[in-house]
Amino acid sequence: MQSTKNPNKTFFGPAALVTAAFIGPGTVVTASLAGANYGYGLVWALLFSVFATMVLQEMAARLGIVTGRGLGENLRALVQHPLLRWPLLLLVVAAIVLGNSAYQGGNISGAGLGADAVFGDIGLLLAWKAHTGLNLWALLIGAVAALVLWFGQYKLIERCLIALVLLMSLAFIGTMLLTKPDIFALLQGAFWPVIPSGAVLSVVALIGTTVVPYSLFLHAAASAQKWPKATISTADALHAARQDIALAIPLGGLISIAIVSTAAAAFFGQQQPLENVTQLAQALTPLFGSAATWCLALGLIAAGLSSAITAPLAAAYALSGILGKPLNLKQPVFRLTWLLIIISGVLLSSLGIKPVKVIWFAQVANGILLPLICLCLLLAMNHTMLGNYKNSRWQNALGIMVLLVSLVLSGRSLALAFALV
Repeated sequence: MQSTKNPNKTFFGPAALVTAAFIGPGTVVTASLAGANYGYGLVWALLFSVFATMVLQEMAARLGIVTGRGLGENLRALVQHPLLRWPLLLLVVAAIVLGNSAYQGGNISGAGLGADAVFGDIGLLLAWKAHTGLNLWALLIGAVAALVLWFGQYKLIERCLIALVLLMSLAFIGTMLLTKPDIFALLQGAFWPVIPSGAVLSVVALIGTTVVPYSLFLHAAASAQKWPKATISTADALHAARQDIALAIPLGGLISIAIVSTAAAAFFGQQQPLENVTQLAQALTPLFGSAATWCLALGLIAAGLSSAITAPLAAAYALSGILGKPLNLKQPVFRLTWLLIIISGVLLSSLGIKPVKVIWFAQVANGILLPLICLCLLLAMNHTMLGNYKNSRWQNALGIMVLLVSLVLSGRSLALAFALV
């Protein structure tokens, strides 16, 4: 933890956990498809998603620091009426705990794809799968995620995730540089917002993979643990948290832009469509050399592993807060939550099971939850319990704008789930 004498000792903090959370295999796929189909034309959507994420995450961090509690605990205290309270809390459990259990298989599988690209078909792995029917990469990645969380030390988890964020940065940005992006087209796509024909859904998807509700639970609880009132003044903690957000979240945006750029350089304007990330990795070798393929594969390993750690961690924070349990990483409910999510992910990934119904349910729950959490966060940030640290008028204005965007994302998520688009 940081001392009162030097609250800015480390460059990265809880915001790095948020970056590690939203740069997962889903973001890699979404950004790759956006680059392959529309070139650099949707980079502006990523810039907007970074801005929206910074607005919400600053509020979540401020709430955690000032109250000393996570978002789940604050929701429990804020919403008292039983007709509102229990449906909201059950929705959080459904969307974050059950949803992350379903998505965890994708996180582990994504890291496994990167490992396959780096290490190839190793005889031991093939023999293991032939005899057991299980994917050894899934077991190894799940074991690494479980070990990081089992030791129950916030500082250890933070350092591991910071290392993965830095690895992703080097890997994906290195890949982008090796593919020699069109700088003029990149700048035009960033600062001249247009929506190409048929790109509306891609715009929503790019924003939706960055602005996610479980990151708010993760950031509020992690900030409360990183900067407890007993060790640092609230003003110093908020200053450190805002510096952390200003560094880590834009870095996540830069990683996403690098992925878009790589896919644009390799596939945009070509006759061959991009269907998956493995195809992108394979296409880079003849075009840009094996170094580009290795960088992309390492980035995918880091993205999958970082999400495989943060998804169970966020779910454990959310459930513990809602149940009124202390945010202690060694507390039984906390440990049992993340452990079950990791086990679910390993089984789904290693056995190749696609939990379509669970993912459908999670998508519906997340679609409803995002605007509700945004609204509850705004209400909490205007509560008297925050005293002088309540939202200002301009912070409320920005929050309302992001809330409106979350309603659009919600509509899209629900429409996808019910096959209306």
